[in-house]
Amino acid sequence: MSNARTVDAGCRYSIAIDRGGTFTDVIANRGSGRAEDDVVFKLLSVDPKNYKDAPLEGIRRVLEIFEGKPIPRGEPLDISNVASIRMGTTLATNCALERNGEPCAFLTTKGFRDALVIGDQTRPDIFDLNIRKSKPLYQLVEEIDERVTLEDYSEQSPFIKSAANDEEAKFEGKSGEIVRVIKTPDETEVRKVLNAIYNKGIRSIAVAFMHSYTYPDHEKLVGRIAKEVGFTHISLSSVVSTMIKYLPRAHSSVADAYLTPVIKKYLDSISAGLTNAENTSIQFMQSDGGLVEGNKFSGLRSILSGPAGGVVGYSRTCYDNKQKTALIGFDMGGTSTDISRYGNGKLEHIFETTTAGIIIQSPQLDISTVAAGGSSILSWENGLFKVGPRSATADPGPAAYRKGGPLTITDANLFLGRLVPQLFPHIFGPNEDQPLDLEATTRLFEELTQRINKDLNANMTPQEVASGFIEVANEGIARPIRALTEAKGFDVSKHDLVSFGGAGGQHAVSVAEALGINKVIIHRYSSILSAYGIYLADVVEEHQEPCSIVLSEVDAKQNIEHTFHRLISKSNIELEKQGFNKDAIAIEKYLNLRYEGTETALMIHQKDERWNFVSDFTDNHKREFGFAFPDKNIIVDDVRVRCIGKSEIMTQQSISDPLASLPAVKTIPQSDFTQEVYFKQGYAKTPVYTIDRMTAGTVITGPAILADTTQTNVIPENAKATILKSHILVEVLDRTVVQENPDGSDIDPILLSIFGHRFMDIAEQMGTQLRKTSVSTNVKERLDFSCALFDPEGNLVANAPHVPVHLGSMSTCIMAQAKLWRNRLKPGMVIFTNHPDVGGTHLPDITVITPSFSEDCQLLFYVASRAHHADIGGILPGSVPPDSKELYEEGAAIYSELLVEDGIFQEDLVYDLFVTKPSQFPGCSGARRISDNISDLKAQVAANTKGIQLINSLVGEYHYPLILKYMNAIQDNAASTIKAMLHKLCEHFGQTTFIGEDYMDDGSHICLTVNLDLLNDKYTFDFTGTSPQVYGNTNAPTAITNSAILYSLRCLVGEEIPLNQGCLSPITIKIPDGSILSPCNGVAVVGGNVLTSQRVTDVILKTLHVQADSQGDCNNFTFGTGGGTDPQTGAHYDGFGYYETICGGSGAGCDSWRGPGWNGTAAVHTNMTNTRMTDTEVFERRYPVILRRFCVRQGSGGRGKYHGGDGVIRDVEFRLPLQASVLSERRVTAPHGLSGGEDGVRGQNSWIRLHNGTVTNIGGKNTVSVSPGDRIIIETPGGGAFGPMPRI
Repeated sequence: MSNARTVDAGCRYSIAIDRGGTFTDVIANRGSGRAEDDVVFKLLSVDPKNYKDAPLEGIRRVLEIFEGKPIPRGEPLDISNVASIRMGTTLATNCALERNGEPCAFLTTKGFRDALVIGDQTRPDIFDLNIRKSKPLYQLVEEIDERVTLEDYSEQSPFIKSAANDEEAKFEGKSGEIVRVIKTPDETEVRKVLNAIYNKGIRSIAVAFMHSYTYPDHEKLVGRIAKEVGFTHISLSSVVSTMIKYLPRAHSSVADAYLTPVIKKYLDSISAGLTNAENTSIQFMQSDGGLVEGNKFSGLRSILSGPAGGVVGYSRTCYDNKQKTALIGFDMGGTSTDISRYGNGKLEHIFETTTAGIIIQSPQLDISTVAAGGSSILSWENGLFKVGPRSATADPGPAAYRKGGPLTITDANLFLGRLVPQLFPHIFGPNEDQPLDLEATTRLFEELTQRINKDLNANMTPQEVASGFIEVANEGIARPIRALTEAKGFDVSKHDLVSFGGAGGQHAVSVAEALGINKVIIHRYSSILSAYGIYLADVVEEHQEPCSIVLSEVDAKQNIEHTFHRLISKSNIELEKQGFNKDAIAIEKYLNLRYEGTETALMIHQKDERWNFVSDFTDNHKREFGFAFPDKNIIVDDVRVRCIGKSEIMTQQSISDPLASLPAVKTIPQSDFTQEVYFKQGYAKTPVYTIDRMTAGTVITGPAILADTTQTNVIPENAKATILKSHILVEVLDRTVVQENPDGSDIDPILLSIFGHRFMDIAEQMGTQLRKTSVSTNVKERLDFSCALFDPEGNLVANAPHVPVHLGSMSTCIMAQAKLWRNRLKPGMVIFTNHPDVGGTHLPDITVITPSFSEDCQLLFYVASRAHHADIGGILPGSVPPDSKELYEEGAAIYSELLVEDGIFQEDLVYDLFVTKPSQFPGCSGARRISDNISDLKAQVAANTKGIQLINSLVGEYHYPLILKYMNAIQDNAASTIKAMLHKLCEHFGQTTFIGEDYMDDGSHICLTVNLDLLNDKYTFDFTGTSPQVYGNTNAPTAITNSAILYSLRCLVGEEIPLNQGCLSPITIKIPDGSILSPCNGVAVVGGNVLTSQRVTDVILKTLHVQADSQGDCNNFTFGTGGGTDPQTGAHYDGFGYYETICGGSGAGCDSWRGPGWNGTAAVHTNMTNTRMTDTEVFERRYPVILRRFCVRQGSGGRGKYHGGDGVIRDVEFRLPLQASVLSERRVTAPHGLSGGEDGVRGQNSWIRLHNGTVTNIGGKNTVSVSPGDRIIIETPGGGAFGPMPRI
């Protein structure tokens, strides 16, 4: 095999291929390495009439060109003159999306057969009542009776590490953690299971056992037997990934078993199409940006194969090593846009992503995919311009493709003159020889414009409509770019934007302008930059091992260096086999570090041979999360080595060098022709230049189009382009200023759509900041928080789709606080509150509110963040007591206080409110981990500060009166959409009054009458008849009912609309004072937020004949202990509280105006919550528990025409004496079916005591003192069904 890093002196060819979804890109060189000898072309990825395989066809065409002779199709290709073939492919991604991979089986630990069905228990779209979860890839699943757990847990205070002891079945794992083997698999039983699977025709298996990242012995045993049985592909999770977290590792092993056999078959077909390949290096691009030989190429590591090539392409060709300006990659293709970042001269990797519903745990470049590409469908819905997420794909494609497709971004660009039809390939029509169809595109835009003008009573032109869609698309793309960079702690405006992909050049300058970026870089191979990146890429060997070393330990450095040396030797051997000399191998060393007691690790690169991991980790943690813990130990989770065999195909000159030495080109070149192009100001006669004919040093001031047969770059009037030998540099000269009268009554639907994006962007970035800077599991891992933007009166403007129960309730809170503080607020103040009398839901949900001011101290907006604090004191750890009767028993109650005053965080006040005051009540404790409360409150302040910064930026860009105008307009738009939906509901059912009811488990009655008076435009939700408040904690403050109504209405719309106060503004809500839905001051409410909220939502949805009852519950489970004093040492130790909510079954959907009904979904969070479940391995590493089972409760969903979804069983064993509590519903009253559908099965909570084996039903709400070996088993309710079972 030839040396992969050199270009053969005998002019042997080099070929690189990127097989995308629509086109396959090819770049090849005769072997000279000179750019003038490059051959570049595109071909259709699927063209069965002409060839079977696009990459083989690409190789055939290259050989024809280089060898100057025709080569017939269908015969093996002689590649004896080819030095290297490098390929990227979307095959694995397509298999995952289309679910046509290799049939495989999944073997896992007993009790976890449904782990991949349950996932993290969240639903992908909180507003879609028909919950669609991705189905697992495996064909069948089997459990193996085996179990290990970690002996120690990090919440132990002070932490003491156990010692290995063979007699007690305690062993040191690969990570250094002590593992206790509870059950070793029986080889006979394993063989029996494997033989049964094999006899069903399955030849590929995935094996994932608990804690196998550190103790892989049981997986290896199964792997050995599977090999003996005859399985051809065996994917062990401990081999696929060595990192903690069972769920992503299990997903990854199944993905590998499902995808890799397909990849191998494809590679075999490629090999079969080639001859004389002995001396040709054939390599494939992995998701991490490195090349690997075919025999090591796996489906798991090829998911981002093509996009990774693009990142390598722009990092190698566009990064300036002198100026060191970070780059944002903007790869806009036909169906989507890939966004990435490159800085500091090295590729950035992440280790867990979700693609096609599959969690992938392996090194991959940090690439975000946005559903906005040339084929994104344009639509007019609910008074808003919408782009995507639906795509016309390649078939039928855009309207201009002559296949009857819909209007898309490509059509808008064509219609506005932003594409050059003469240069576009003539590959359309029945004979694939016609140009783009401008006539069809024009007709559809004229029809759409008529519809828009009719709806708005406006007089827009088709050009204004098409241009509006372009603007909305650009803002939709800018939003995730902001999120990607800001989430890492970087200022987006301090980057250059690199444009590539087929559609990138038409949008890049406008996107850059929206982001505040001044420079756009376009490489001459921009349209095939992924293929070029594959051509330039290095060969990579990477190895990683788990670790559990405290970085400050005396022998830590020595042990880690030993591991580094071993992994480097292993990697170097593999690269040397491929012909790399040691001097051509670069070595990168990493430690995956986190603070003790946290679960967020950062992969830290050793920049040189100095041991600066502590300071580098601290600096990175501060930049990304905004804080550091100087007093906490730093834990090494993983040791990683990345050895890079340098390809040395091209030495890239810094862009600044040719720019500085450019000849002065004084005359502007003659354009090839001109065409009319529509910009914001209207049509402009625009010169079109062919890129290849332009001399280096030429400067073109917009408007202009720079194009060739593979790319079209639009230079608007406010930009200029400088031509370099290999690049085009575009500078944004000035910003486009929006000209509109803020006092006018007319609302521009384009601006309305754009502001919708901008407002939501603020809320989403606040959420990202909060998750980053928080420390508690509840916020950082379970995502139990929400962030939102409000107008000066406290009306909700934008709420990121976080926790549904917070959606409407936060505005009630902000309005109340705005009244309390009217004319008293000033810059430097931050309010916090959790009291139910002023818009709170329950006490653990603490709301932090920051006002935004103008330079002259005028109040402009509010931003707020609400987060669930795991413990705020009260009678029980976790602050969710099942039997509280008074509000004080639930912890700290804060009516309205200043958390920050004059810019100073009031830590003493927080301590007093959280610790001192709660402990003064009988039987109560203060917050049991006040340090976490303070840290999370500071994180909420940081999130709000982020929101204020973004608001100030928006005000600077658009001016406050205009923003306020569109804040009101977007609420009016939501109100109109809600009213239109309610009209459809009434028309479908032929009635305007709807009546419903339900009962809580204690007999409390919830009554609802919905009166929709369409003639008088009055819409009333009346809860008259609802029971009085209870001497318990299921009382729900009025904010919760507001939230339930807002959530339900938003779900019923069934389309994307901005979520804001406008959704509630048409509605009159009547709730009797003193009822369970409007309790008096001082009563307990913790269950109202997590139980009654769910029941109210069920009542609303079934009253409106939309959905049968879901589980109607959050199944709240808490355990913990208070702090104390060690009797031997006298040292104080902290207590802890753990809190989780557990999923269940969703109700079946009803036949309605929305269409036919649907089956409910099993094992998913429903309605008012959507928090994640802590990963089992993390759960057991942090807390003294063993999770024995987490599976679907088969048959618990009601049966009917449409079945209800099943609940789950969660079985937790305790290893220490603790207090455990359950706060749940639907243990007495079952989730009801509708129209003859069966009820779902009621839930049940059981306590199994080790000392006598008794099983006790502890009811829906109880607290027990558990002993070591005791178990709590929570069986959650199923959903109700709709309609009677069909007769067979």
